[in-house]
Amino acid sequence: MSSSANHDVKFWRDPAKRALLFQVILLAIVAGFIWYIVNNTLANLSTRGITTGFGFLDDPAGFAIAQSLIPYSEVDTYGRTFVVGLLNTLLVSALGIIGATILGFIIGVARLSPNWLISRLASAYVELFRNIPLLLQMFFWYFAVLRTLPSPRDSLNINDSIFLNVRGLYLPEPMPNAGFHWIWVALLLAIVGAVWLVRFNRRRQEATGQRLPAGWMSLGLIIGLPLLTFVLLGAPLDWGYPELRGFNFRGGMTIIPEFLALWLSLTIYTAAFIAEIVRSGIQAVSHGQTEAAHALGIKDSLTLRLVVIPQAMRVIIPPLTSQYLNLTKNSSLATAIGYPDLVSVFAGTTLNQTGQAIEVIAITMLVYLTISLTVSFFMNWFNSRMALVER
Repeated sequence: MSSSANHDVKFWRDPAKRALLFQVILLAIVAGFIWYIVNNTLANLSTRGITTGFGFLDDPAGFAIAQSLIPYSEVDTYGRTFVVGLLNTLLVSALGIIGATILGFIIGVARLSPNWLISRLASAYVELFRNIPLLLQMFFWYFAVLRTLPSPRDSLNINDSIFLNVRGLYLPEPMPNAGFHWIWVALLLAIVGAVWLVRFNRRRQEATGQRLPAGWMSLGLIIGLPLLTFVLLGAPLDWGYPELRGFNFRGGMTIIPEFLALWLSLTIYTAAFIAEIVRSGIQAVSHGQTEAAHALGIKDSLTLRLVVIPQAMRVIIPPLTSQYLNLTKNSSLATAIGYPDLVSVFAGTTLNQTGQAIEVIAITMLVYLTISLTVSFFMNWFNSRMALVER
């Protein structure tokens, strides 16, 4: 047998080389399929006289948006509407994650409470809200609760400063004066000091077995230092209060009912799943850990906070990541109640007015993919920090 024939036989008998060859062939087939789809799509669009490209982002939008975190008017471009929708999506997703995490942890711990009433109420919460579709809960909060509130003239009033009516929640708006930036500097220094204090306390406990109330000390530092700076600077802050003028309120901050309904539904719905994750994580910790802590005279609250929860976090974090991703993607249901998120403003109104379906949908998909990958990256990093380290 010739040397080339022997080489061919050796090649086909090598699993690694065969696998590499099959992967190259599969990649070539996928690339060819994508090339065919793209060329066929471009040809069809050209036949129908539909232009492609992203030049439409510079065209004036011509429509208003109910909520914007940045200055926006009808004369701004479609690119500006994309930024407005993206910021609104990030806002409700971030606040939803924070609210759902806090509420979910409380409900999850309450499910394991020795108090019969508390544990049953927590169980009822989980079974009720996780078994009702999110969209129906959104409709409930929007149509059955917020849309039944009184008119602006009959608003629910708290100290003539906070007003709640069918058009939204009106709050006093902080208006910083000169020198207020030093308060932000003080807050940043307080956060850095709190992080250093927590790390110092951990090292001190490992070395001596003694610990400081670092949590309360850090909280006092984060609140106290900016507050002290605020007082020393002569309170450089004014407030703009909402006032009823005509048929609606003017001034202050406005939280539209669509945002409230979306945030409440996302928070309450996702918290039910997080509560089950927290409960299962706590139950995954060996009961011997709790017994050992009690044998050392550690009270129940400290046992839960210092012994059980840190170990349970290693079980909780991976499925918690999925819930954060689900909440972010579920925020796209906002279009059902008119909240101006990315899907409603950009993949909805902008797409309908421009007809640039491929570009708009591609950008929207890329945004959600980027957000999901960012959340996953952060949670994976946090999970690695919480994982047990072999010594």
